[in-house]
Amino acid sequence: MHSSATENQINVYFGKNAQAYEAETKLIADLTRELRTQRGVVQSKDLILTLIQQIECEKDVLKLDIYRNALEMIVQATPDNI
Repeated sequence: MHSSATENQINVYFGKNAQAYEAETKLIADLTRELRTQRGVVQSKDLILTLIQQIECEKDVLKLDIYRNALEMIVQATPDNI
C-alpha cells in the first residue's frame, strides 16, 4: 500500500507543474509507465535511480538538462525517510 501511495503522490505533484516542465513531466510519465510494466509498482527511488543511470550515459546537453530537471523535481517531491 505504501508504494501505491508514493506513486499517487508523485502523480499529484507533477500535475501541478505540467506546463512549466512539459518535457520533464512527459519523461517522468514515460519512465513510470516503463518501470510499472517491469516491476508492477513504482517508487520515487526507482525513478531517481533510473534518471541517474540515464544522466551518466547521456551525451546530449539538452537531454541532460531535462534529466537533471526531472531528477530535481522527483527529489523535491520525495519526503525524507528520517
